[in-house]
Amino acid sequence: MKALVAALTLTLPALAVAAQAPAPAADAAPAVRKASPPPPAAPKGFQLPAPTRITLPNGMKATLVQWGNTPKVTVELAIAAGNAHETAEQVWLADLVADLMREGTTTRTATRISEEAARMGGALEINVAADTTEIATDVLSEFGPEAVALVADVARNPKFPDSELARLKADKLRELSIAKSTPQQLALEKFRSVLYAGHAYGRVFPAESALQGYTLAQARDFYSRNFGAARAHIFVAGRFAPADMEKAIRDAFTGWAAGSAPAQTQPHPSSVRGVHLVDRPDAVQSTLIVGMPVIDPSQPDYVPLVVTNTLLGGYFSSRMTANLREQKGYTYSPFSQLSSRQRDTYWAQNADVTTAVTGPSLKEIFFEIDRLQSEPPTAEELQSVKNYAAGTFVLLNSTRGGIINQLQFVDLHGLPETYLRDYVSRVNTVTPAMVRQMAQKYISDDKATIVVVGDRKTIEEQIKPYGPLS
Repeated sequence: MKALVAALTLTLPALAVAAQAPAPAADAAPAVRKASPPPPAAPKGFQLPAPTRITLPNGMKATLVQWGNTPKVTVELAIAAGNAHETAEQVWLADLVADLMREGTTTRTATRISEEAARMGGALEINVAADTTEIATDVLSEFGPEAVALVADVARNPKFPDSELARLKADKLRELSIAKSTPQQLALEKFRSVLYAGHAYGRVFPAESALQGYTLAQARDFYSRNFGAARAHIFVAGRFAPADMEKAIRDAFTGWAAGSAPAQTQPHPSSVRGVHLVDRPDAVQSTLIVGMPVIDPSQPDYVPLVVTNTLLGGYFSSRMTANLREQKGYTYSPFSQLSSRQRDTYWAQNADVTTAVTGPSLKEIFFEIDRLQSEPPTAEELQSVKNYAAGTFVLLNSTRGGIINQLQFVDLHGLPETYLRDYVSRVNTVTPAMVRQMAQKYISDDKATIVVVGDRKTIEEQIKPYGPLS
């Protein structure tokens, strides 16, 4: 600190003198220009160490990969028991089951589970997704085998305490109330219900009365029908002793009953050009979703479609952002996405726009889609997009959790072993002509489902030109 003060003391007078100095003469030598930085190098490919794959006699799978230098390891058990396995009368029952599983096992209380996970340097989490329930923890490497045993106990021996049911249902009712007050969630609910009519993927929220009526018997029945070794896959990434980890997995899970096969049905999403309006009286913004079903990740065109989505609306320098945010000022952060579930994907453009420009915003969204369908991007624009897409992919795979997410993605969609290794090179082979072709082939704006959540009396006339209104 003394050295810093001394430096400032010396520097400030010097600055004062410099400020009083006369300007250089006209014939003085010109200032030296700084050299421009070199262009960024092409992103490097992603190299995953060869995983060890195991299948137990009961059908349970295990994938283990050494990753990184930090002495930590992530253990995640993914079970095919997500919201897609609920019936129409059971929406969010999988979430309630997960909450009950956090409340302890037949051998450990909830407090003991938390304390054991903390002692190992981590915490135990249970998350429910469309296709899976995931039980995971990230601990110090020396505790990897113990972490496997803890995850196994929670998965295999939940207690389902009756004393906690009322509290957990009250928590879920509060979550439902908050979600139903959010325009983005209302838009998603409507969009999914239109695309996936009659399928579990189209059921985003339960009825309040159904949630209030769930019983412990229903939770136990859902667990018994959906949890089992044949529907489970454990992923391990980080630094660990391979022999010890394999032994821990076999010891913890070999005795788990295989259970029943998944009863999930194949979705058949459909989209017909139309506008679905959800009235939100006096709203100062309109929430928009424009989208349609596209190909799933197992198809050859999927990676080129990822690049196309990125260019169109999938990152901050995208065309949609440049148009809707920078040029028009209609919205702050529009974005498009490819949203995937098992054997299923849809493309959607999302935006929260000022109410007065709801119709003009739709006009610009379709303008950008049509522009990309009619003319390919320049090579320069596309190269920036490919650098971003490839670099982001590598960055996402820089953590233990990221590696497991990618391995689970490959497993869920039945992708080849080479998918992760070849991803960056496949991104780099996308051409401007291919991007145009992807837009023409899959982003079918003439079949777009359009959802608008906003003030009907203000926006109804604005949105009528974009399709039949319902």
